[in-house]
Amino acid sequence: MQPTFHPSIKLLLACGLLSLTACGTSLNRAPVEERPVGGSVKPAPAAPVAPSPSSAPAAEAKPLPGAENAGKPGYYTVKPGDTLIRIALDNGQNWRDLSKWNNLDKPNLIEVGQVLRVLPPGVDAGSVAARPVSTAKVETRPLDSKPNAGAASASTVADKSASAASSSASAASAAASGAVASRDNDEDPAWAWPTSTAVGAGFDEQRNKGLAFFGKPGDAVLAAADGRVVYAGSGLRGYGNLVIIKHNATYLTAYAHNQTLLVKEDQAVRKGQKIAEMGSSDAEQVKLHFEVRKLGKPIDPAKVLPAR
Repeated sequence: MQPTFHPSIKLLLACGLLSLTACGTSLNRAPVEERPVGGSVKPAPAAPVAPSPSSAPAAEAKPLPGAENAGKPGYYTVKPGDTLIRIALDNGQNWRDLSKWNNLDKPNLIEVGQVLRVLPPGVDAGSVAARPVSTAKVETRPLDSKPNAGAASASTVADKSASAASSSASAASAAASGAVASRDNDEDPAWAWPTSTAVGAGFDEQRNKGLAFFGKPGDAVLAAADGRVVYAGSGLRGYGNLVIIKHNATYLTAYAHNQTLLVKEDQAVRKGQKIAEMGSSDAEQVKLHFEVRKLGKPIDPAKVLPAR
C-alpha cells in the first residue's frame, strides 16, 4: 500500500525536482559582438609598415654639369624643349664647338637645368655682349682721295700711322688669300641675296625672324656670303631641311624649308654658291625662310643685303 501525501507536500516535492534539474543544466550564451554606437565594426589596429623608398628622406641630388656657372655671362641654362642645335643657333655658334667646349660625350643628351658654355674659352663675355648691332659697313674716304692699288705694299705701310697700316695690311691679306670662309674676325661680310625670287613676307621680331621668299620647288637657294656650313639637316623643329652657315665670329645665316640640301657640314662655301633647292619641308607652301643672326640675335636681313 503506497503512502498518501497531502497536496501541499506534493507541490513542494515537484518544486524541488525542478530546482535539481536546473542545477544540472549548463547555460549556453549566444556570441556577442561589440559595436560602437554608430553600428560600424571597429577596425583592428593596422600592422606597422616599412617606409617605402619614396617616403624615406631623399638622397642629396647631384648637381647638374656646369651648375656653378648658372647666371654668368657666356653661359646658358638648358630649358625644356632645347636642343644643342637650337642653343648654338641662338648664340651664334657651331653646335660642334658647343659640344667640344662643354665636353659632351653625347651631344643629343642634354638635361634641363644643365649649364653650357656658349662662348669660346678665354673670350670676355662682357665685350662680346657690348658689340652694337649695325647695318652694312661703310668705308669713308676724303673727297680728294682715291684708292691706291699699291697702298698695301711694305714701303707705303711704313709711311702710314700704326692704325692705318694695320687696316691696310688686313685688307691686303684678305684680298690676296681670298679665303673668307668661317673667318674669326667680326667684320661685316659682303652680302648677296639668297635667291632671285621676290620677298613674300618681311622681318618681324615676334612672328617672322627673317625674310620669306616664295617660289617653285627646285628654285636655287644661294649662300648669302662666304662662310662654312655648320649645320645641314632637319633636326631643328619648324625649319624643315635647314642649312646654317657661319660667316665669321659674329654672323650666321640660316636657310630653311628646302627640298634638297647640296652641301655638308664643315664645307666651305662662297657667296652666290648654290647650297640647296627651295621646297616646303615643315612648311605649308614652297618658300625659303632666310635669317641673318648677329651674335645669335636675329636682325632684319633687308638692312644688310645690298639694294636690288
